Amino acid sequence: MILGIDIGGTTTKITGFLNNEVINPMLVRATDPISSLYGAFGKFLNENKLQLSDISYVMVTGVGSSYVKKRIFGLPTGKTQEFLATGMGGLFLSNLSNAVIVSMGTGTAFVKAEEGKARHLGGSGVGGGTLLGLSNKILNVREFEDLIGMAQDGDLSNVDLFINDITNDEIVGLPADSTASNFGKISDLATKTDVALGIINLVFQTIGVLSVFAARIDGTDDIVLTGNLTKVPQSRKIFDGLTKIHSVKFHIPEHSEYATALGAAIVYASGGNHTEM
Repeated sequence: MILGIDIGGTTTKITGFLNNEVINPMLVRATDPISSLYGAFGKFLNENKLQLSDISYVMVTGVGSSYVKKRIFGLPTGKTQEFLATGMGGLFLSNLSNAVIVSMGTGTAFVKAEEGKARHLGGSGVGGGTLLGLSNKILNVREFEDLIGMAQDGDLSNVDLFINDITNDEIVGLPADSTASNFGKISDLATKTDVALGIINLVFQTIGVLSVFAARIDGTDDIVLTGNLTKVPQSRKIFDGLTKIHSVKFHIPEHSEYATALGAAIVYASGGNHTEM
């Protein structure tokens, strides 16, 4: 079995890859990348009742992989570039051969992926960090789960300015309920619930529109969404709304939050570019 490990600053994602199948992906949090890495490794072995001898190769990626200087538990270990891993993981999970892969983490990265190769198209500072930063400052809410729960009954009409707020005329290609300005109609009657939904809508509409621009520039119709933010339930409605305006397809595959960890394993399995430890 090959292990793919995506090491963040305080969060590590790990998955097994065997016979072209994803094996029990999981996430571990710790106060530093190395503790997070070894915690994830031990948890994976324990929960799957595996021995070190069951692991044929370990592939690491992510910003925290720069701290890995030697083989993990003496096992053959390699490192691959994060954008390549994200691209390969996104293609595998979506069963596509050509797509723009969007990695939604603290910020957002856009990667053009084809079979065996990936190219970083650009990025945005708008992402999960924006969600938490705004919700903390405006709502005094510091956890994703609390923000998501608060936003469930929100009403965007008390927060955002829509096309039908500024014109009675029909605009070809723009539904009347399209956003003209995020937070452009913030009302004194807006509740914390409304504002919470407005923050989520602001972040995901920004990511979605940038994804559309990346796909159009590259001549691709398929956009694969990956990363932890794919688990925010309100995001699906927002991306569905963008699909009605733009001729693209948004894909949120199963295990989307583990795409980069999986992609690291796939890079090794397919003989892709990596560095041996």
